[in-house]
Formats: sequence, C-alpha cells, structure tokens
Amino acid sequence: MSIQFKTGVFALALLGSTTLGGIAAQAADQEISWIYCGDTMDAVHAKYIKQWEEKNPGWKVTPEVVGWAQCQDKATTLAAAGTPVAMAYVGSRTLKEFAQNDLIVPVPMTDEEKKTYYPNIVDTVTFDGNQWGVPVAFSTKALYWNKDLFKQAGLDPEKPPKTWAEEIEFAKAIKEKTGLAGYGLPAKTFDNTMHQFMHWVYTNNGKVIDGDKIVIDSPEVLAALQAYKDITPYSVEGATAYEQNEMRAIFLDGKVGMLQSGSGAAVRLKDTKVNWGVAPLPLGPSAKGEGTLLITDSLAVFKGSGVEEKAIEFAKFITSPGPQGEYELQGAAGLTPLRPSPMVDEFVKKDPYWKPFIDGIAFGGPEPLFTDYKGFQNVIIAMVQSVVTGQAEPADALKKAAGELEEYK
Repeated sequence: MSIQFKTGVFALALLGSTTLGGIAAQAADQEISWIYCGDTMDAVHAKYIKQWEEKNPGWKVTPEVVGWAQCQDKATTLAAAGTPVAMAYVGSRTLKEFAQNDLIVPVPMTDEEKKTYYPNIVDTVTFDGNQWGVPVAFSTKALYWNKDLFKQAGLDPEKPPKTWAEEIEFAKAIKEKTGLAGYGLPAKTFDNTMHQFMHWVYTNNGKVIDGDKIVIDSPEVLAALQAYKDITPYSVEGATAYEQNEMRAIFLDGKVGMLQSGSGAAVRLKDTKVNWGVAPLPLGPSAKGEGTLLITDSLAVFKGSGVEEKAIEFAKFITSPGPQGEYELQGAAGLTPLRPSPMVDEFVKKDPYWKPFIDGIAFGGPEPLFTDYKGFQNVIIAMVQSVVTGQAEPADALKKAAGELEEYK
C-alpha cells in the first residue's frame, strides 16, 4: 500500500535517511538489529541477549541504545525510508498507526501466551483482531496521600478517599485548613495530561473509542470531566503550568495533599521526610472495581528486515516470564509487573505499597488506539485545559472533543 505521512508520529522529515539506513544495511541474514530506548543497556537484557545467542548459533542481536526523546522517531524514520531495523522499543499506543501504514508485522499470541498476562494487558497491543507487538514495560497509577496534611486538615490520616466525592471533599478540607493544595492536577500541554485524565475515565467504567466508534461523549466520561472541574479549585494553582513529574516534585516537598502517580514516586518518597501512604485510585459513581490506565511499551517487529520470524522469536524470549520478571522487578525502574507469579507475590509481600498498582489492573483499560495518536492526545489535552481554566463547561468541552476525534480514529 502507498504510505502517506500526514500527521501524528509519522510526520517526520526523512533528512539523513541514507546515512541512517546504514544501521539497517548491517542487518545481515543472521543479525537482529534492535533500537533500544534509554541511556544504557539494562544489565538484565544484556545477560539474556547473550543467553539467546548461545542457544542460537550464527545469530547476533545488535542493540543500538538511543535516548528516549529520539528512539521512536528514529525507528519510524528508518521504516518510512524503506531501511527498517528488525525490532524497536515503541509505545504501544503507536502500533495501530504502524500497522495501518504496513510498517510492522503481526506478532500473534497463542491463547496460552495471553493467559500468562494480567487481564487487559494484551488489549494494549491488539488491533483488528491481532497482536502487533510484545509488551516489554508496563505502568499503572495509584493515589498517594500526605498523612500529616490529612491530620492538619482534621481528616483521618490512615483513611485515604475511596470515591471521587471523598477525594474532592478531602482536597477542599486540606486547602481550606492548611492553605496548601489538596490535590495535584497536572494539565500542561504534555502527553501525561491525557494519561492522567484517562485514569479517571477508567475508574468510572468509561471509554473513549470502541472499535472504530467514538464513545467518549458518555455519562461516564462526562462525570470524570465534571469531577476534574470540581477538584480544580482545591488543586495546585495554575494546573496548566505543570506536568506529572513537576507535580510529583511538589508532593515530594510536602506541599500537596494527594496525587495520582506511578510506583517510582514511592521509591523517591523513601528518601524524604513526608509521612505518606498509597491506595487504589478513588472510584467514580459508575465504577465496577478498581481501575487505572494501563500503559505498555512494546517490542515491534518491522516489515522488510528479512529476519522477521527470528526477531519475533527473540522478542518473545526476552519478554518471557523469566527474563521479563527479572527485568521489571528491579524496583527503582517503577514498572508494574506484566504477569502474576510467585516472584511478584514475594515482591508485594516485601513492599506492600505495590498492591494498589496491581489491584487496579482488573478493571483498567488501554491507551486508546487511534490512527493518529498525537491528534487524539492533543484533543484530550485541549478538552481538559478548557475545563480546568474555566473556558468551557464539561458537557460542551466533551461534545466538541467527540466531534474532533472522528478525524483521528
């Protein structure tokens, strides 16, 4: 099929593609080239690459470590130029776009493979009835609260909010009694603003898209947007100036009562004087159980490398329960385990704060898959910002967003 890169992740200049193509040119029949995101190669992955090579004589895995800000764009540019690497680390949110542009091959899972994962994980890489990547990293969110600020506000420091209504009530009490923000709501023009809102959608049994049908204009999502409006007066002032890590820094400094954040915050909180707790995300009125946005990154196998089958074999090996469990349970990485296991049970027993990050998976949902993911992301960010700044009422903002999303599905 002809590829037209109009918007989204594929709106990239192909300048220098001849030079970049040298990477793919090195991908001989017996080599699997891998664009590996990060600053350094993780020791666990290095260990298992060597193990796989020993079991597959004549084959070599050649990772190229590329910084987070550039790695996905580099993989995309090479594929679009017709000089793909064999495999790359990508955000699962982009798999639909890659697949529809015929740049990657399916990586189908057997029913047995699917059953090894926690519920809903496989949905994050599934489009049009097929899997298009192998999950390699996973994150969920939970609610952190500052026990000292709860106490100063006259709240029980050992009882976090269980519902949105309590969360808003507690945030109000903290703001009025302590003068500090009761809740940290980030609304900067940044991808995490969309992520933060999706946690509220999934804690109220909502959805953005169902197949190819836009279903965001629903009572469940409207309730989430209304809750955003209601909690904004008790949040950090000027929410549009902050993204999640900036808001987390304020919480680590003891200046905000509640925050939804990943497991990495717990690791950092251990080095502070904050008296904190962590609990499942509070639930909306339509919730069916503890929920969260399920964000995965995946290994995508690119079409045209000539080693697609062997790359799939390696991708499944490096993410299989043994290697993957060792990689994700290092602690400081802030990853949520992809699969249940005795090793995970021991991990949670050692650090009980992990439990809410896992419990939220059951009723969680994936990053919505759009043909133009960045277009979708920008619509959600604009919708959230219009409500928290008071420029639009939730119902009007939601209706506008629903219409705009038709263009990107």
